[in-house]
Amino acid sequence: MTQIAVGDFTFDVRTAGPEDGEAVILLHGFPQTSHEWRHQIRALAGAGFRVVAPDQRGYSPGARPADIADYALPLLVRDVIDLADAVGAERFHIVGHDWGAVVAWGVAVAARDRVITANPVSVPHPDAFARVLNDPASCQPEASSYFDVFVQPDSEDAFLADDQALLRGIYAGIDGEAVDEYVRVLGSKQALGAALNWYRANIGDRNLQGPALGSVEVPTMFTWSDGDTALCIDGALLTEEYVTGPYRFEVLEGVNHWIPDLAAEAMSTLLLEHLNRYTDR
Repeated sequence: MTQIAVGDFTFDVRTAGPEDGEAVILLHGFPQTSHEWRHQIRALAGAGFRVVAPDQRGYSPGARPADIADYALPLLVRDVIDLADAVGAERFHIVGHDWGAVVAWGVAVAARDRVITANPVSVPHPDAFARVLNDPASCQPEASSYFDVFVQPDSEDAFLADDQALLRGIYAGIDGEAVDEYVRVLGSKQALGAALNWYRANIGDRNLQGPALGSVEVPTMFTWSDGDTALCIDGALLTEEYVTGPYRFEVLEGVNHWIPDLAAEAMSTLLLEHLNRYTDR
């Protein structure tokens, strides 16, 4: 773990691999940290990639603005592009899980000339997701009903009550050591509130806010799991319509939402295959 200054912020970042290796930026989701990529970091670094995995805006104490508006998606995307600049990565692969996947989709569009491959995990293309969120025939509106709670002011208080009981209950199947690490970072009102600001800034009336993202042109691998109760298959299937570049869709069977933690070997294998297929090396 190191610290990297990006503008007015300082991010806590896990780094590994050779300095001259091809860069891979790994973006975590909610309510996790860059620790969720621990298995993939080892695999990618061992294969010669230079891995950069930040604790993102709100999760790093040195990058925790107070205003909800400071967590809008374009700013989260800008953080990643600026981080790539800070580490000297002119070209890079982008990988993201959960909210990190949303940011990864955004980076793949905003920095298409710099992104070698996009590798979102769990969350479909935001435009596909917006469609199913507004489709009464889809299971997605009900699956996303938790948004209504997350966006409420001070919703973090309920998660932190009784020794973080509700927060700890979210991490179904993840080993206790990893859960302890996530809670170590997010177990305060300030930290968890900042993490929940991602929802408050980008979701309203159970819908994504902001303009449509548009098509992704870079080679893309989207990984989804059929045990994910928060993300329905129709959004995953629609995603192909929003990728004009080479596209690969992978389904991990019998795995819940926490793919990098619970399907570590499969996730690492898929990433190495995809990254090596389109490498600049």
